Amino acid sequence: MKTTIVCGMLGSGKTTFITQFVRNLTGKTVVLVNDFGKAGIDGEIFEAGGIESIELPSGCICCTLKFDLISSIENIRETFSPQHLLIEPSGIASPSGVLEALETLKINPVTVVGIVDATEFLELNHEDAFGRFFEDQITNSDIVLVNKTDLVEKDVADRTVQSIEQMNPNAIIFSTVNCIMSGTLPNVSGAERNIDKHAPHFHFDTISLKLSDSLDHEWLGDFFQDMSFGKYGDIVRAKALVNTLQGPYQFDLSFTNIRSVPFEKMVIGSRLVIIGKDINREAITYIFPQPPVFCKPDIC
Repeated sequence: MKTTIVCGMLGSGKTTFITQFVRNLTGKTVVLVNDFGKAGIDGEIFEAGGIESIELPSGCICCTLKFDLISSIENIRETFSPQHLLIEPSGIASPSGVLEALETLKINPVTVVGIVDATEFLELNHEDAFGRFFEDQITNSDIVLVNKTDLVEKDVADRTVQSIEQMNPNAIIFSTVNCIMSGTLPNVSGAERNIDKHAPHFHFDTISLKLSDSLDHEWLGDFFQDMSFGKYGDIVRAKALVNTLQGPYQFDLSFTNIRSVPFEKMVIGSRLVIIGKDINREAITYIFPQPPVFCKPDIC
């Protein structure tokens, strides 16, 4: 069973990459996706694109869900016997934790694809916690996609590539927009890994909300804009699938970048996941037209 780990910071483009990558694969493929939050969203996005997926929501597979990850992979092998398994850890999971689980199961070959957001890498890489995350991600990656290069100056994109080359001279690097590659993904896997059993870990909390199907698209857009300005706390990531009055939509917030696009079909239960620090739960509850149902918050 060929296995590919697709890792990257919150909002870097992992789901976008997998959706496009799977279309070019032959043979049975299963995606194991870990959303950090009880209201899993990525699984439904994959299913809408005809991709078979298994969700591991509510937690991080590099720590609290490590044993669930191992048992899920064993179950996938026995039940589906896929030729290709793709694993999408949450945007706070260090690749070392996933590689350690695969090593326990003696699964190989393993290819690691790291996705980097060019709009934030150079800045975040200088911060201690984020820098240690990038080091673990990039040194363990066989292939690195420097994504969102259309949103930065050429000099920033070039310096991002140079920095990654210094961190991992053996990695194959591609500059991309929307994770679209000019050719096929090279068939490579790392002979040596830098698996760190004490890999860096982020301490974020998250809330998962069930939403009404009678929300206005523009109103939700304003809410996401307010989150990006820090009105409801230090929000680093928010995702929503919502049946708005104008139709089904997918909303994304990654640090300060916001995206809203129509969803392919009606959403099965409108919902929102917010990840960050010092989230103002009371304010969020107050502004919704009807009280949302909160899942128990996760802390990692």
